[in-house]
Amino acid sequence: MGIGKRLQVLGLCGALVAGLLASAPATEAAARPAHTVTYDKYSLKLDGKRLYVWSGEFHYWRLPSPDLWRDVLQKMKAAGFNAVSIYFDWGFHSPKQGVYDFTGIRDVGKLLDIARQTGIYVIARPGPYINAETDSGGFPGWLTKQAGLARTSAPDYVAAAKEWFTAINAVLKRHQVTDGGGPIVLYQVENEYSGTVLDAGYMQALVDKARADGITVPLFHNDVWPGGKWAPGKPGAPDLYAFDGYPNLFDCRNPQVWKPAPDFRWTRPVSPDTPMFVAEFQGGSFDPWGGPGYDKCRELTGASFENVFYKNNISSGLTLQNFYMTYGGTSWGWLPDPNVVYTSYDYGAAISEARQLGPKYDEQKRIGYFTQAVEPLTKTDPGPDITGANPAVTLKTQSNPDTRTQFVLAQHKDTTSTTHERTTFPLTVPDGTYPAVPQQGALDVDGREAKLLVAGYDLGGQRLVYSTSELMTHARIGGRDTAVLYGGAGQDGETVLRYPSEPKVTVLDGSVDHAWDAARGDLRLDYRHGGLARVRVEGGGRAPLELLIADTAASAAFWKQDTAAGPVLERGSDLVRTATATGPLLALTGDTARAGDLEVWAPPSIRWVTWNGRPLPVTRTAAGTLRGRLNGPAPVTLPALTGWRTQYETPERQPGFDDTRWTAADHRTTNNPTKPPAGQPVLNADDYGFHHGDVWYRGHFSSTGAETAVTLNGITGNPGVYSAWLNGTYLGSSGSGTHEFAIPAGTLKPDNVLSVLLENMGHNEDWDVNDAHKQPRGLMSAAFTGGTPDVHWKIQGTQGGEDLADPVRGPFNNGGLYGERAGWSLPGFPDRGWQRTSLPAARTEPGVTWYRTEFSLHLPAGQDTAVGLRIDDDPALVYRAQIFVNGWNLGRYLNNVGPQHVFSLPTGILRPDGRNTIAIASWGDGSRGLGQVGLVDLGTHRGGVPVADVPSPAYRGH
Repeated sequence: MGIGKRLQVLGLCGALVAGLLASAPATEAAARPAHTVTYDKYSLKLDGKRLYVWSGEFHYWRLPSPDLWRDVLQKMKAAGFNAVSIYFDWGFHSPKQGVYDFTGIRDVGKLLDIARQTGIYVIARPGPYINAETDSGGFPGWLTKQAGLARTSAPDYVAAAKEWFTAINAVLKRHQVTDGGGPIVLYQVENEYSGTVLDAGYMQALVDKARADGITVPLFHNDVWPGGKWAPGKPGAPDLYAFDGYPNLFDCRNPQVWKPAPDFRWTRPVSPDTPMFVAEFQGGSFDPWGGPGYDKCRELTGASFENVFYKNNISSGLTLQNFYMTYGGTSWGWLPDPNVVYTSYDYGAAISEARQLGPKYDEQKRIGYFTQAVEPLTKTDPGPDITGANPAVTLKTQSNPDTRTQFVLAQHKDTTSTTHERTTFPLTVPDGTYPAVPQQGALDVDGREAKLLVAGYDLGGQRLVYSTSELMTHARIGGRDTAVLYGGAGQDGETVLRYPSEPKVTVLDGSVDHAWDAARGDLRLDYRHGGLARVRVEGGGRAPLELLIADTAASAAFWKQDTAAGPVLERGSDLVRTATATGPLLALTGDTARAGDLEVWAPPSIRWVTWNGRPLPVTRTAAGTLRGRLNGPAPVTLPALTGWRTQYETPERQPGFDDTRWTAADHRTTNNPTKPPAGQPVLNADDYGFHHGDVWYRGHFSSTGAETAVTLNGITGNPGVYSAWLNGTYLGSSGSGTHEFAIPAGTLKPDNVLSVLLENMGHNEDWDVNDAHKQPRGLMSAAFTGGTPDVHWKIQGTQGGEDLADPVRGPFNNGGLYGERAGWSLPGFPDRGWQRTSLPAARTEPGVTWYRTEFSLHLPAGQDTAVGLRIDDDPALVYRAQIFVNGWNLGRYLNNVGPQHVFSLPTGILRPDGRNTIAIASWGDGSRGLGQVGLVDLGTHRGGVPVADVPSPAYRGH
């Protein structure tokens, strides 16, 4: 076509596209129908239709940029997930008893609307206890002040839990599928309630409260392992039984060491009348301070792990699987439980903390598409194991009692094995008996690989007798059945289809042999997986069929969506998010990391395609598909961080500092199980409403001059620190626990001030129902050697305590550093009077030093660049830092502990086209101020979703 003619066609196409888009129906329906959610022993049912629930865990509170919630949920939906499981964090919403915030980054109504718009169901998990490797396991800080044992029928605790349920259920009940308002399909009561205390009355109170609040979807609880706790019929039990499974555990230091894959068929009697449901199955691993890092966790639970363990779950009969985590995110601010995680909660998940996709995502997509395409999988009974030719390979079977479709799981007898095995096996299906499958060659099972094979299956209008390739997905597109099969590169494959008469076979691409067995009516295709082979089968008494036979890597390029015009299939983009058909127009959205071709299998009525709202020139191929060329992203150059200014703080160390407005730490009684020593006041910071971050103490006392040392007991949480000054003289620092500080000669005066800065790293979880979350944070006691002065204490933590000075950023953003209280972390703070510096920077005086700079970004429009901040320094230098970006505490860096050096900066908090402020508070022993700091590109794609700036209040004077 000549260039002039081509431009005319494109112009016409653009005009038609604009008109079609303008006339497209509104996405928000005026009234949404209510649905029924039921279940039997096989599966969940929606309006009577069986549902295989393929779900991933996502925590909105670990991604403080609400528009990015859509990005993650769309990526999950695109990978075949039909559900998302969400913890709702009580402490994230409630800084003070009776106060609840569901606005801004806490707008769960918006989250649930996005899920509905995305077309993904929600498994709601509001606790009240959630664990989740987060501060107090999700309990609010103020709950530490209660007397009653949490997670029991203690009246004060139950009243508080009901208060939370009243607040959160008021939102959740409006978004249930049963009432037509939203995507919630299941609701979890409590979480892993399996300690030594099992209070059925408490569980029943939560069940009753959920129902009284209008929750009408089925309720369930997740047993910590399939031991039958809270199975239906037991006192306090909800409707459904579920359990958790983390078979590879959490030692990421040795990622090649696997545990055997569990066979969950033995759990069937635990709850025989409800579907087999794993509410949390291992999707990654947490990593502690000083750990090996999440790349190792991603290796421990990588694509091979998913391949073996997730298919093994399917073969065990599970029809509800939720993977923890699918997107981990960031434990920003003071969210982490200090014993198990640091700032990053990447978790080694399928979608990285920076929202990037990789091999784990691809594997979950392959299996997820399969669960959604093959309906007989939702109702199966276990069958007899098959004895194959190779005893190193086991062959488990399950079959649908109605369709008699059979599923064969081929895997190593030792599921940890790394050897390559080949085998054949006998197979009996409704279509006949086959003494050796495959009939040509052998079935390859690579090291740490499992194959879930389908036999005796009505694939659309086709009859699939069996295939030694795995089925990824299939659909009827434009009167033709289209199926994607896959296998490992270089592995043999064999597919047998049944026809009334011999069909015509055309090999469009690749090398595929075919043979016709007239006696059986079998068409047998034999091939070796490599790249993509295409086979068209026509005639033979059935609808046309196109087989797309891919190797494992090539299969990752396929995407599938359902539209008003019918299913569509795409190949070639890094991500296809959505597909909408309006008349002859197919509107696609997605992402590209590089330029490349896009091929579309769509109904014949589709003639035009848009990509991210712009016309995409396409041509019709000989195979009937549409093909166009997608652009990659424009290059991105991030600015160097220069123009740093610095200011030492820590004025609280000086005896003349004015602490008259601080809170007197003079309580003599406490509800906390840990009491102060006799004669000393309660110093636990939680008792004074300071629940998160750094806290200052100033103890005023008169001296006899005989005191030679002071012994402090400070509880920080792992791996926290506290530092002490006497009359402005630095005494030293210590980790959590008791430490004796010598008093230098000449330091004491008649009137003295002992100043202590203590880092509250976060509260323990309450895993064992023993009030572990109430372990104090702060000073516990002070005792002098050589004297017993009467010390009068003042305490200062987060500005305002439970009455937040910054409710937009919330309770976990700030602690009690002087700079935080004075606004030094905020954009707009007037730092021009600070000293200029460059990084790395030395600092000889112990305490806290701040570093600030500003920079502008002008990232290309229509692209999604994930930006990180990196700190590098000699690990022998002892200091720690808090990283504030536009006032948000996005990271805590421990130079001598590790392992985290790169911190994700979510778009929305980071302005991609505007001015940004970085403020870093470095607390050290005087060996270093701050190392080298720079920006890094964690992944750039053309595409993404629109992201508005997150409101970030600026400095207004203090």
